[in-house]
Amino acid sequence: MKFWFIVLLAFCSGTMRAQVLISLLFGDKLNSGKIEFGLEGGLSLSRLEGLDPMKTHQNYNLGFYFDIKTKNPAWMITTGVKVKSTMGAEGLPVYSLQNPALDSSFSGGNITRKINYFNVPIMLKYTFKNKIFAQGGMQLGLRYKATDVFTRTVVDKEDLTYKLDIKNKYHPLDAGVIAGVGYRLEKGNGMNFSFSYYLGLVDARISDSGPNEFNRVFYLNAGIPIGKGKAMARE
Repeated sequence: MKFWFIVLLAFCSGTMRAQVLISLLFGDKLNSGKIEFGLEGGLSLSRLEGLDPMKTHQNYNLGFYFDIKTKNPAWMITTGVKVKSTMGAEGLPVYSLQNPALDSSFSGGNITRKINYFNVPIMLKYTFKNKIFAQGGMQLGLRYKATDVFTRTVVDKEDLTYKLDIKNKYHPLDAGVIAGVGYRLEKGNGMNFSFSYYLGLVDARISDSGPNEFNRVFYLNAGIPIGKGKAMARE
C-alpha cells in the first residue's frame, strides 16, 4: 500500500520539485532485493509525423523508474513515469488567430507546438555481461496540456510571443512502442545511460479534417538509483 501511495503522490504532484523531494525522502523505501527505484531524465528530440514543414522540438524529460527483477538475473521488467515529458514540433507556419491585430503582429513568424504528457513505459530489459542492455516494449501517454506558442523576431527588440491553448484538439491518450539500448556503470549502484526511440501508433489529433499526427521521440537519458545502497544495507 505504501508503495502505490508514494507512486500516486509523485505522479499527481505535477511539479518536478515535488517528485525529486519524494524520491530523496522515500527512495530507500521503494528499493528492495527485487526492485530498483531511481530518477531518470535527459534530452528529448520530438517530431509530429504528418506535419510539413516542421523542425524537431528540443526539450528535456524527467521522471522515475522501477527495474523489477525476474527469476533470470539478466532479464528485468522496467517501468515508471516520465512526469515531465513534452512532445511536439517547431517551425510550424502561423495560422489565423481570428484577431487582425494578432495576425498582423505574428505575420512571418512561426509556431512551436508543445504537447505535455505523463508517459508510462513498460518494457523488458536484457543486460549483457559487459553491462550493455537492450530494452523494448510499449509506452502509454496521458495528455494534460497542449499549447501553440506563436513567435516572431522583432529587430532590436525582444521576440513577440503568444500562447494558445489547443488541448481540446488532441486526444487525452497516446500509445506506441519504444525500444533502446544503454550502458550501466560498473558496480550495481551506479548510473545508467540510455538511448531510446518512441514510435507513436495513435493519431494524436482529434480532428479528421487535417493530416494525421503521430508522436516520434528520441530520448537520451541518464538514470541514477535513489536510496539503493541504504536499502541493501538494511536487508
